[in-house]
Amino acid sequence: MGGPARRWRRWTLLIWLVASAALLLAYRQAIDGFMLSDTDDNLRMMQARALLGGQGWYDLRQYRLSPPAGFDVHWSRLVDLPLVAVMAPVSSFFGGVAAQKAAAAIAPLFALGASMFAMGAAARRLIAPAAFALGAALLLLAPFPLGMWRPTRVDHHGWQLFCLLLLLAGLADPRARRGGATVGAAVALSLTIGLEMLPFLGLGIAALVLPWLWDGRDRPALLGLAATLGAGTLIGFLLFASSANRAPVCDALSPVWLTMALAGSGLVALLAVRPIKRRWVRVVGAGTAALLLAGLYALAFPQCLQRLEGVSPELDRLWLSRVREAKPIWESDAKAIFGALSLPLIGLLGAAYGVWESRSDRVRLRTWGGLAAMLLAGLGLLNWQLRAISATQLLAVPGAALLVWRILPAIVSSRLFLVRTLGAAAALLLLTGLGSQLLVAHWPAKATKPNPRERAVALANGHCPTLGALRPVALQPRGLVWTFNDLGPRLISVTHHDAISGPYHRNGEAILDVMRGFRGTPETARAIAARRGVNYVLICPWMSESTLYAKEAPNGFYAQLAKGRAPGWLEPVRLPEGSPYRMWRVKKG
Repeated sequence: MGGPARRWRRWTLLIWLVASAALLLAYRQAIDGFMLSDTDDNLRMMQARALLGGQGWYDLRQYRLSPPAGFDVHWSRLVDLPLVAVMAPVSSFFGGVAAQKAAAAIAPLFALGASMFAMGAAARRLIAPAAFALGAALLLLAPFPLGMWRPTRVDHHGWQLFCLLLLLAGLADPRARRGGATVGAAVALSLTIGLEMLPFLGLGIAALVLPWLWDGRDRPALLGLAATLGAGTLIGFLLFASSANRAPVCDALSPVWLTMALAGSGLVALLAVRPIKRRWVRVVGAGTAALLLAGLYALAFPQCLQRLEGVSPELDRLWLSRVREAKPIWESDAKAIFGALSLPLIGLLGAAYGVWESRSDRVRLRTWGGLAAMLLAGLGLLNWQLRAISATQLLAVPGAALLVWRILPAIVSSRLFLVRTLGAAAALLLLTGLGSQLLVAHWPAKATKPNPRERAVALANGHCPTLGALRPVALQPRGLVWTFNDLGPRLISVTHHDAISGPYHRNGEAILDVMRGFRGTPETARAIAARRGVNYVLICPWMSESTLYAKEAPNGFYAQLAKGRAPGWLEPVRLPEGSPYRMWRVKKG
């Protein structure tokens, strides 16, 4: 082994630096315009700002939504640290605005770099020592994961993807104790950040346990897993769980999941501490441990046997079940489905080949087998929620890299020039998923008349959250603004105003107030405004959320405002000509 394979960390660092420079250049306008990608990014930035402003480490209430009490954000402080690490020094020299732009630009690239190193380690162990560069480079061709690492995407999803790759690197580690410890650390880190990856984490642990069930080997790996999973989850809870998450809540790392992690770690350690020679004894022991864990969960935490968010049926019906990422993939059009599933299907084929190729190598076999199981789980989850697409595409990268590594050399060694050139190009386009992306980009449009409604929605969604559009709103005296749930986090992040709500399940009553008010009569809306202490009502017609109110309540409060018929308890606020917004002040008295 020589050359770049020996210095793979330096080369991975170079790939990351080049990719980061390219992404910063590509998103320079979004960075300059502080166009954070979605509501979660805006709220994450507010969380980091509050920490720098003196809010307590364990106090994760967002006081500028649903003031004065605010609401508890279910995230942890861990992902705030990269943002704060950039903002603190930059703000000292260039001010808060520049610091926030710098953090929005740079912080997501930290997660990209960590992911590239984890992918490089996994590719070296699964494919070949020199395959690290291919694995790291192919991450840049997975559109949904890349979207989680691009500048202005400051939320936690990019770090969750890193945890998955770290888990894979641990599974593929030939040093049993270190590999098991890496898997445990990856699971603990992921749980500290959030619970979105639970199904994949469970399958990753199973990939480590099942070979032990078969032949009793890999005890050091299980002991390493138990040590870091238990200790890591405890440390994550003690250092990063908010005060609100010290209660037995189900939607974040709390006493619920800490108890399950500690109990699971203890049972794994108990099973692995001594050799168990008979397979049936190992199976019975593992089955008993699983039943004990399930019983503990059901008896100690019955509140968590339902949906973990714990939302009311009304909130689920009006809001949560309508969130785009919570819908199944088959509700998307053919273009979106093809673009989303092409890479996972390629990766699944590669993982299946990896299983066959690794029949005599137990470490690689368990990793490819676990990877195939996680890919199948991801494809299954997409029939429930589209939010699984980033993890599913990410898990496809190692399989795609294996196919490229095996097939491309055979093609380029052909004696025929056309095979070496056209064949190699075709193989790269097909196996990396790049060809499907190009096809999606040039997908023929439907032969239908242009839809003015769709154009209006796209224009409003793109224009309303911009700094330029919100600047006249920000110039009004500070107050509590009643606006769309999806606009609330953006409003508080770029203006001095507060908002009633944001699209977060712990903010459920505020979400319902906004939705009931916009759907109801002006009298209903007036009562909500009085109870909440609202100063302004702000709408941006044709934003996606507004179309639901207009369609489902054509005579409701929002629909009347959109038609220019404001009730007497509101007076118009003059905004510049061409503003996409309409704003009213609540009359006193």
